[in-house]
Amino acid sequence: MTNDLMEQLLEVAIKSGATEAEVYQSRSLSKPVFFEANRLKQLESNQSEGTALRLWYEGRPGLTVANGPVEAQTMVERAIALSKLNQPEIVELTGNSQVVYPDLGENISSETLVEWGKHTIALIRDVYPDVICNGDWECDVETTRLVNTQGLDAHYTDTTLSCYISAEWVRGDDFLSVADGQTERGKLNPETVAQQILQRLNWAQTNVAAPNNRIPVLFTSKAADMLWGTVQAALNGKLVLEGASPWAERMGKQVVSPLLTVYQDPLAGPYSCPFDDEGTPTDNLTFIQDGILQNFYCDRTTGNRLGIKTTGNGFRPSLSSYPTPGLFNFLIQPGNGSLPELIEEMHNGLIVDQMLGGGNGISGDFSINIDLGYRVENGQVTGRIKDTMVSGNIYTALKQLIKLGGDTDWNGSCYTSSLIVDGLSSTGKNNS
Repeated sequence: MTNDLMEQLLEVAIKSGATEAEVYQSRSLSKPVFFEANRLKQLESNQSEGTALRLWYEGRPGLTVANGPVEAQTMVERAIALSKLNQPEIVELTGNSQVVYPDLGENISSETLVEWGKHTIALIRDVYPDVICNGDWECDVETTRLVNTQGLDAHYTDTTLSCYISAEWVRGDDFLSVADGQTERGKLNPETVAQQILQRLNWAQTNVAAPNNRIPVLFTSKAADMLWGTVQAALNGKLVLEGASPWAERMGKQVVSPLLTVYQDPLAGPYSCPFDDEGTPTDNLTFIQDGILQNFYCDRTTGNRLGIKTTGNGFRPSLSSYPTPGLFNFLIQPGNGSLPELIEEMHNGLIVDQMLGGGNGISGDFSINIDLGYRVENGQVTGRIKDTMVSGNIYTALKQLIKLGGDTDWNGSCYTSSLIVDGLSSTGKNNS
């Protein structure tokens, strides 16, 4: 890190009349490897650095951002000028703390990423030679440091690996695109990614008709993330404070199926995180236990206004933003059963794997066009459905949960398994 700049900013801010200041800095190095039409297209290396200074001058906050090298005096003057446009506020900074956090992850060479990419594509095309594969494999190294005038100095380096691959299959005038990926630390697994793609291609051998009625729907772990986005919004302390969350007055009451336990874990998976963007150590937090609402997540300001302390969930949506309630990971305690076992248990219904559109935010109402979905009859996948829409309400659907699988996977920072919900409305054309 460019430590000199960070310390200079604090020193110059105080000398210029600021009462308090904090500096947040993020540096990243990305090494993506791109494949196009089954072949290696290019290797890149991207580096970026951003620094955010927030200070309080005459009790008013001022925030300014610089990308790359900058003079400390220039940033301080800009922040002071901006502070004069804001209303006074109470200064809330994390106090003296200099905990050393270990680096996370392992740096992987571009050559290894290329090998993984070629191997994944070869596994898919050995079975489906007419398929065209595109994708990228990436190693990201990000270092975060936060210092302030209260003596806080927190920093860590996080290295993550990710891949994304799409397989395009053209059969006459029928176009099919199947996509999947992984995010891990240490190693990606080409065999797992390829098998997930191949399974979807196998199921799509035939197009079948979709029903026009209410029917059980199985959301794969990839598609289930749509449901959890609304739950995350309902648990946001800021929306609770504003009265926008339907769970604002539901603490200690049942809000979803008793099969569901939802939590965060600062040590879990590739989205682990030792501290938030306010310097507060992150913590284990159970949001929902056996369907009963236990906690909301808050930053420092929101927590104080709700009469509870921060939960260590104050994050900046961008460098130029103030900390606001946010999540670093979101885990759903798995049930049991593989995806094939869930399909057999559902007996008759639809599988949603990829979709166009999503939930309507905090309201929970949704109407999605199925981009990739399948018909299940007598416990077996009978084919792919096209031109089909599924609609309902997420809060209602999660109360009518039929089954929660054990096939958990990371989809972004959400760790979820496949699940079956009842009572959704399906509207489709005859495609047999």
